[in-house]
Amino acid sequence: MSTTPANMASLTGERKNGVAALELRNVHTFYGHIHAIKGVSLRVDQGEIVTLIGANGAGKTTTLRTISGIQQPREGQVLLNGQRIDRLPPHRIVEMGICQSPEGRRIFSRMSVQENLEMGAFARRDAAVAIRADLERTLELFPRLKERLRQRGGTLSGGEQQMLAMGRALMSRPRILLLDEPSMGLAPMLVETIFNTIVEINRQGVAVLLVEQNALMALNVAHRGYVLETGRIVLEDEAHALQRNEQVQKAYLGIE
Repeated sequence: MSTTPANMASLTGERKNGVAALELRNVHTFYGHIHAIKGVSLRVDQGEIVTLIGANGAGKTTTLRTISGIQQPREGQVLLNGQRIDRLPPHRIVEMGICQSPEGRRIFSRMSVQENLEMGAFARRDAAVAIRADLERTLELFPRLKERLRQRGGTLSGGEQQMLAMGRALMSRPRILLLDEPSMGLAPMLVETIFNTIVEINRQGVAVLLVEQNALMALNVAHRGYVLETGRIVLEDEAHALQRNEQVQKAYLGIE
């Protein structure tokens, strides 16, 4: 495996004035009467890759949806650089620098690859030349997409669609990128490509909050990690320490 573990490298940024780039404080989120997130507190510092691991139904996707503004917490706070964002609409949160690449990719299947990428910049107010430059940078990260710019998104392979979903998110020029199950359904070779790209995105200055069923790969590239069970954080530590934790090894890494 050629992925360079992020926890072996120096951070690209420092925690500024003690304020996390992204922070959740005692967040409770409900779906009707279902208490999905139960007092979750976590942080992502500038320059970090942080992973959130847990079983299906643990509340990982709900946590990302709460950060993105798709679900509003009933209690607690979500802060971006110390500023509360938990009552803002999703498009405003994107404008402030948080963008999500969702589980299942959710690309626009009838639009071309280029149109999908350009949709990622819908909330930007800067000059067209800056958006064009970011499109070129995104295509450098995902050269397969450059070969398929006129192709409809729905005709791409699963791996290419995942690249497109991530590229679309990057076109918003995020400071924090939320990734929900980027390796789901992909062949092992493509999984490695996706994770190498996550590391490169982080090296370019974007903080990443990564939700991923492949806990071993996630912990290989992350600086820190949290373990979520039935809506509660039960463990948090440096990623390399979580890899050595017996509870994590048995439950998520398949090591007896």
